[in-house]
Amino acid sequence: MQYILKIDCPDQKGLVHKISGILFSHGLNMTENEEFVDKENRHFFMRSEVEGELDKEKVRKEILKILPPEANAELFVKHKKEIVIFATKEYHCLGDLLVRHHFGELNANVKAVISNHETLREFVEKLDIPFHFIPAKEKERHQHENEVLKIVKKYQPEYLVLAKYMRILTPEFTSNFPNRIINIHHSFLPAFIGAKPYAQAYARGVKMIGATAHFVNEDLDEGPIINQDVVQTNHAMDAITMARAGRDVEKIVLSNALKMVFSDRVFVIKNKTVIL
Repeated sequence: MQYILKIDCPDQKGLVHKISGILFSHGLNMTENEEFVDKENRHFFMRSEVEGELDKEKVRKEILKILPPEANAELFVKHKKEIVIFATKEYHCLGDLLVRHHFGELNANVKAVISNHETLREFVEKLDIPFHFIPAKEKERHQHENEVLKIVKKYQPEYLVLAKYMRILTPEFTSNFPNRIINIHHSFLPAFIGAKPYAQAYARGVKMIGATAHFVNEDLDEGPIINQDVVQTNHAMDAITMARAGRDVEKIVLSNALKMVFSDRVFVIKNKTVIL
């Protein structure tokens, strides 16, 4: 059996030696290990993959005994994540994820797709994935979110992925999934907000465009950042070709962010991430 151990705590001398000693005492083989110390805040991070047979709670309690009181320690079976994807009309991010899912590259099981438009139903259902259309028109925001939440709870996902879901989620909704909602957006915020960001960027003559994948919290587009990337632009690109390049970088940034999250490499500390 393969397990993942994640620890973060105030830094102390000898932590790696103590932790690895407990794992060894239980006959476990450490197949992968990474550590990082945030020297400014004197905080220790560790991610290990181990093999063997163990009593998870017993081992975890033994590890916690040798860590500072403020420590966090998780020990769980390595597994594919259960996810639900939210989308609206744009297909590029959703399409990329569903193709990766179909060929076993996503390290996740897509339980369903939820959308406030019917546009993507045919595509999703061709891949034998449940599609739920929950219209938002003429509905108060909380009413719509309650309807969405009822569907989500049926699937009990570990994560929600916003694949260009063009609606702002309320703090009441996001509080149900702390550090479990992942969003992708263009990196023009806050410089180019509102409608037609690529047209705004073209008019301003930007020399690069990009995308940001982040966890969603109660502050709009200010959650902990997981992954970012950019592509160069030039004067020969109009708003249409710029948008096409932007869509390409968006889907790559999102898929790479999910790869990190679904392999349990991301630690969230306040409004930052550490990725091992």
